[in-house]
Amino acid sequence: MTVNRQENMLYIATALIMNDEGHVLLVRKRGTTAFMQAGGKISAGETPIVALCRELNEELGLNLEESEPQFLESFIAPAAHEPGFFVEAQCYLVRLSHPVRPQAEIEEVIWLDPHSPSSIILAPLTRDSILPLARQLRSSLPKAVN
Repeated sequence: MTVNRQENMLYIATALIMNDEGHVLLVRKRGTTAFMQAGGKISAGETPIVALCRELNEELGLNLEESEPQFLESFIAPAAHEPGFFVEAQCYLVRLSHPVRPQAEIEEVIWLDPHSPSSIILAPLTRDSILPLARQLRSSLPKAVN
């Protein structure tokens, strides 16, 4: 597949990380205000799944096999911290049953119930695409095994 890269588009791989209660793990990067999914930019020559596994290891200390995350969907949204840019996100589902600690540039992690209103600031991708998807998936997911 050939990707037509646009100058104002950031290409990222991101994880919808859910626990057994259906809560969603969100991260906040150091020096920012908006919470979002863990993940990050896809480097040149890297596939989205390789980028995702690398980013989850760097940000949360997760050591996932490339076969573990399940591809869900691609989304486009305004970038949370880069005005005038958009993100094209390859989103993968990751089930997690153990706590994680922030590492690298991650300052804070939270578990959010996607059905409960919250006053925290959310990245546009999280607010408009990921949390609605989490609400749909929540009732149909089996328990996490890791």
